[in-house]
Amino acid sequence: MIPADLAAALLIGLVGSSHCLVMCGGIVAALQLSMPGISSRRRLLFQLLLSLGRLTSYAFFGALVGYFGVVALQLTGASMLWLRLLAGCLLITMALYIARISTLLLYLERVGQHLWRRIQPFSSRLVPLNTPLKAFGYGLCWGWLPCGLVYSTLSWSLASGSALAGAGIMLAFGLGTLPAILLTATLAERLNQLKQQLWFRYGTASLLAAYGFYTVYLALARLVF
Repeated sequence: MIPADLAAALLIGLVGSSHCLVMCGGIVAALQLSMPGISSRRRLLFQLLLSLGRLTSYAFFGALVGYFGVVALQLTGASMLWLRLLAGCLLITMALYIARISTLLLYLERVGQHLWRRIQPFSSRLVPLNTPLKAFGYGLCWGWLPCGLVYSTLSWSLASGSALAGAGIMLAFGLGTLPAILLTATLAERLNQLKQQLWFRYGTASLLAAYGFYTVYLALARLVF
């Protein structure tokens, strides 16, 4: 059985990937044009390597942040329950974003703009993507693209309890975004149409919010009692 945290991260990536289509759709289209004169099979290989690079960056960030959370707790002597409380609040925030009730996560994207300006020149040097190594390298850079949903899930990794758990959360999130990125334009559009349905969006947001409130309840119950 998939652990609840990983299942929630996967769901966030899947449902939130409509945001990925807005953020990354232009990048995907541009990258298609940067693969000149290659067969369909090789093009698919490059697409997979791009995604592998992006997910590798996500997992690295998750491991780093998860480890930082553990070290911070050890140095301050604080309880892990405080981080779990933070994780629950972040889940509720992401649920509100997916339900389109709150756009608070969009402000997080501005935080990474300065860092992305430093990374972007490296990614530009890898175009055209005419070798597998360039495709994977571009994917690594792509993982640094400012995204409020990524940053929120990364903040949730802070409360994961270990580097491995943090990497797992970010990897599960990345896997959830793959259908929207890898599918052909027609299938991706159909998937996006499903996500536009109120019952689907609110139902998914309700599941995430319920798990978030449950996480908050467990943390508060142990802190208070």
